[in-house]
Amino acid sequence: MVSGRDSHAVPSYGEVLRTPAYLQVFLAATFSTWGDYIARVATAAIVFSWTGSAVATAATFAVSLIPTILGRGLLGPLCDRFPAKATMVVTHLVRACIVGLLILTVTTTRSVPLVLVLVFLLEFVGGPAITASQMILTEVFAHDRRLYAKGLGLGILAGQVNQAIGLAVGGVIVSSLGHLPTLALDVAAFVIGALLLMTVRLRSEPPVSTSTNFFSDLAGGWRQIRGDRVLTRLLLLSLTATLAISAPEAVALPYADAATHSDSSRWGGLLMAAPILGTVLGLVLIGRLSAERQSANIMRLALLMPLPLLVTIFQPPLWIVWLAWFACGALQAFMLPLQAAFTLLVPTALRGRVFGLAGAVSVGVSGVSFLVAGWISERTSPAASVGICAVITLGILILVAARWPKDEVAGSIEATFAETEHPEASEPAAPAAEPAAPPVDREHTSGG
Repeated sequence: MVSGRDSHAVPSYGEVLRTPAYLQVFLAATFSTWGDYIARVATAAIVFSWTGSAVATAATFAVSLIPTILGRGLLGPLCDRFPAKATMVVTHLVRACIVGLLILTVTTTRSVPLVLVLVFLLEFVGGPAITASQMILTEVFAHDRRLYAKGLGLGILAGQVNQAIGLAVGGVIVSSLGHLPTLALDVAAFVIGALLLMTVRLRSEPPVSTSTNFFSDLAGGWRQIRGDRVLTRLLLLSLTATLAISAPEAVALPYADAATHSDSSRWGGLLMAAPILGTVLGLVLIGRLSAERQSANIMRLALLMPLPLLVTIFQPPLWIVWLAWFACGALQAFMLPLQAAFTLLVPTALRGRVFGLAGAVSVGVSGVSFLVAGWISERTSPAASVGICAVITLGILILVAARWPKDEVAGSIEATFAETEHPEASEPAAPAAEPAAPPVDREHTSGG
């Protein structure tokens, strides 16, 4: 341990921000998120001004989903072949160039298909940057995994806020400055992110993979997940919860329209924001607990998460619905310790392909969940859709909980955090000089 903090004490956000290199990574992620959402708002506004078509405008948002899945799944293994820092710098610069091509396209043509292709590439190239950012954080906090868990929470918390800021600021900038200046600011956001990452100095970076076969990389990532019971259950829990998490946002606008008939836009936006704001509060609260207590509450919070949504079935006043969806968002805080545990339990040498594959699957399931919630809404009602999705999720979560390897998960997580609290336990030494043997070191015994 490098700090004077007690080994089981909860780190502060101040300690996280004072950790060398973290602030640059944090700010780079902030600029990247702003760039993503500003680009989406700007391109949607451009396409709408050209076509006046709501379908074409929606396509600029929808087209970002598939490339995100492909980018994380297919390009994720690149993060095992090249240093995470270099991967992030290159992807930021390439994305800046793509936005530059988008500016050139907008000024010289009115081709909607070409704009959509460039938006596709912009999201596709961003896939490995997400995986690399996860990997670089594990190196920044390699000396203290409790600090890593706190830093991950701060990053997720900031990500929620930055999404809202990116959308809001993007709309304001487009309306105030116009399309081209907005896209120019987007280029600047990616370039600034790359420059910040260039200043990062890591203590060390893990050795890169010498594999040259992408498909064998992906297969290796899948084998790692399937071969580890704890990783499999963590991923399964995350995917199971997705339907209830997605349903409110998927039907917020039609729900508000059915409830108000006149003020649907305002209430639709408020309802969509409710789970996000709830998640922010939940992350703040769970971040005050130790890593062990956070992990011990994963399944409890997951089982409670769909329950507030059941209120929606009775179509109460909208402010009650807002509070219920806010509560659901707060209970989604279990995803923080789940993601931290998943990250730390993956062997270092396989993190790129495993993170990329798991992320791609998660995004894909999220997209399907949106479609399912919308399909149910059309055949019943928005209120019934939220309630049905909550009941389905709760039923599956109960089945997952019945086979949840509680002791195995707890032991794996304790072993993970023990690695930085008792580093001498992993070093060769005379048996008499060592403390009692810790639980199995999953990272090193799994080939990391």
